Amino acid sequence: MEKKYDDIMRSLKRGEYAPVYFLEGEEPYYIDAVADYIENNVLDEMAREFDLTILYGKDIQNLASVINAAKSFPMMGDKSVIIVREAQNISSWNDIVFYMEHPQPTTILVFCYKNGTLRADTKAFKSINEKGIVLKSEPLRDYQVAPWITQYCKDKGVSIAPDAVQMLAEHLGTDLTKIINELDKLVIGRPEGVNMITSELVERNVEISKDYNILELRKAIVAYDIVKVNRIVYYYAANQKKNPIQSVVATLFNFFSGLMLYHYLPDKSSAMAVAQQLKTTQYTAGEYMAAARFYSALQTMKIISYLREMDARSKGIGDSNSDPLHLYQELVYKMMHRIV
Repeated sequence: MEKKYDDIMRSLKRGEYAPVYFLEGEEPYYIDAVADYIENNVLDEMAREFDLTILYGKDIQNLASVINAAKSFPMMGDKSVIIVREAQNISSWNDIVFYMEHPQPTTILVFCYKNGTLRADTKAFKSINEKGIVLKSEPLRDYQVAPWITQYCKDKGVSIAPDAVQMLAEHLGTDLTKIINELDKLVIGRPEGVNMITSELVERNVEISKDYNILELRKAIVAYDIVKVNRIVYYYAANQKKNPIQSVVATLFNFFSGLMLYHYLPDKSSAMAVAQQLKTTQYTAGEYMAAARFYSALQTMKIISYLREMDARSKGIGDSNSDPLHLYQELVYKMMHRIV
C-alpha cells in the first residue's frame, strides 16, 4: 500500500510495523529518514547487535540471499530488521514475489531504492504494494519549499519571519538535505530566549549576503529600482563562484514566469487569492502584484525571452560575448528600460 511519509512515521512511532517497506524515489531525505528511524528505534541497543542487518544492493548477487535472511527468526527479541540500502543496484526482483506471499511476521525488511522507481507494472512491485508499504519520495516543487520551511520550524518549536523563509527558499532551492542542515543550524544556534528566526539571523548564520542576495535583487526589480539592480548584478558578475549566472537566471526566470501567469489570473483581489491560484506564498503573491505595476504582460513575455537568451549565451551558445558583466548589463538595460 502506498503511503505518505508523515503517515508512515506516525505508524512507526506507534509501534505499528509492516513486514516490508519499499522506499523509492528521487528525494533521498524521506527514504533515509524512514530507514534511519527503523534502524535506530525498532530494536533496543542489545538486540541491534544480533538482529539488525544492513546490506547494500551493489554487494547482492541475487535477491535470494536477502530473502533467506528475512526468513530467519530473531535471536534476542521478537523482531529482526534487515535494511537494504542502494537497492536500485539489484538486478532482479523476481524472488520478492514468492516472499511476499508469506512474509516472515517477525522480520521488518526495508528496501532503499534511490534515484528512481521500480516499474509499477511488474509482479515484484505489485506484490510489495499488496502486503507491504510503499513510499514514493518525490522532490519538493519550488512553490512547496517556503511552506515546508515554515512547518519544519514550527515542528521544532520556533517561528520564522516571512522574509527569512523567502530568503532561504531562494538561496537553498529544493534540496531537502541542504535545507534541513541550514535550518537545524539556525534553530540550534539562535540566541537564548529568541523564538523567531529573522532575516538578520539568517544573514549571520547562512552564507547569504545581506545586500546582495537573490531576494534583494528580486525586491529591487519589483520596486523598479534601477540603481540597486545594477549594483547587485555588478556584485554577482564579480563573484561568480558564489553567484553563478545560470543560477541567477533560473531564479529570475521562475519569478517572471509566475508574473506572466499572474497577469492572466481571473481573481487578483488579494494576495491570498493570488497565492491560492498560483500555489505560492502570500509573500510572493504580493511581489507579483507589486511588479505588475511596472511590468506589463507584453514586457514580462519579452523579459522571459531575454532570460532564455541570456542563459544560452552564458553557456557559450550563440553570441560570442558570454562575459557575465556584459550579459547582466544588457539584460538589466532591456528589463528596466522597457525595450520591446
